[in-house]
Amino acid sequence: MEKKIRELTAGIQPPDEEAVKRSAAHWDSIAKPLNSLGRLEQAVRQIAGIQRTPKIHIKKKALVIMCADNGVVCEGVTQTGQEVTAIVAENFLHEKSCVAIMCRMADVDIYPIDIGMVHDAPGVESHKVAYGTQNMANGPAMTREEAVCAIQVGISKMKELKEAGYEIAATGEMGIGNTTTSSAIASVLLSKNVQEVTGKGAGLSGEGLKRKVEVIRRAVRVNRPDPSDPIDVLSKVGGFDIAGLMGVFLGGAIYGIPVIIDGFISAVAALLAIRYSPECAPYILASHASREPGAHLVSEALGKPCFLDCEMSLGEGSGAVALFPLLDFAAEIYEKMASFSDIEIEAYEHFV
Repeated sequence: MEKKIRELTAGIQPPDEEAVKRSAAHWDSIAKPLNSLGRLEQAVRQIAGIQRTPKIHIKKKALVIMCADNGVVCEGVTQTGQEVTAIVAENFLHEKSCVAIMCRMADVDIYPIDIGMVHDAPGVESHKVAYGTQNMANGPAMTREEAVCAIQVGISKMKELKEAGYEIAATGEMGIGNTTTSSAIASVLLSKNVQEVTGKGAGLSGEGLKRKVEVIRRAVRVNRPDPSDPIDVLSKVGGFDIAGLMGVFLGGAIYGIPVIIDGFISAVAALLAIRYSPECAPYILASHASREPGAHLVSEALGKPCFLDCEMSLGEGSGAVALFPLLDFAAEIYEKMASFSDIEIEAYEHFV
């Protein structure tokens, strides 16, 4: 299966630069000061390159939420137990969670996926690789084969969404303990001290944070993940949810769908995807600046500035979905606003 992923990513095409240029020219023709919508204009140009046309379409939107449990929870690195993951995953389907309500408001279809929960959740789409990972503090969180299988789940989901006509996707996750795995991956990939990239997650005490940092240090020391091999890092100190999201980012590039990063955990998955296949980077947009301490370091490594800074740290895709209305505003202006010629006034000029 790893060979198949290599073959798929080898076929990733760069965005269409001609479509980007034509999109930029259209923005310049609209009757407003040049570049006055800033990075919203950049986002539309980026989407034009991905969709290979200046006539962008982002009406049909999806949120893919990878749900999984992490064996490292037994080390006391979280405030709640693993049973919460399945409860929240089921709530996504009944508008009993924050992001489900946001999805209804933003006209986004929500797809929670059980990729590795300890407990089953009725009605949640299941592509379970295993019933949770192993405790990474004592050895690898998963086998390399399991990591590859989870990545393929994400890629396959993006193929399915493409075939169903979806035009843009957001990423989300649900998994008790996944800020621990994300911090471990970030520390290895960024060559940072564990303490720099580790926060309190869903609300640890000061003592709990110290324990979390030490557990991550132990996991890295025991497993010795190879930072030059993203799948090795993922399999040794990662989680199935992160692996699935890595596949979503790769799949977006393979099948030509823009994919939006949510917060810290999603950004770590994007970093893994880009380290594995740098060609997928132009297909990714960042949404918001997470409150997790490692988030800004990962964002810098990605080279993708965030659109929003609301001090959010909820996860589930909430930050990514919050970006959709802004993109809708930009797309509507881009498509429908009058041009300089329409209102018969002189166009602005670019000056060096």
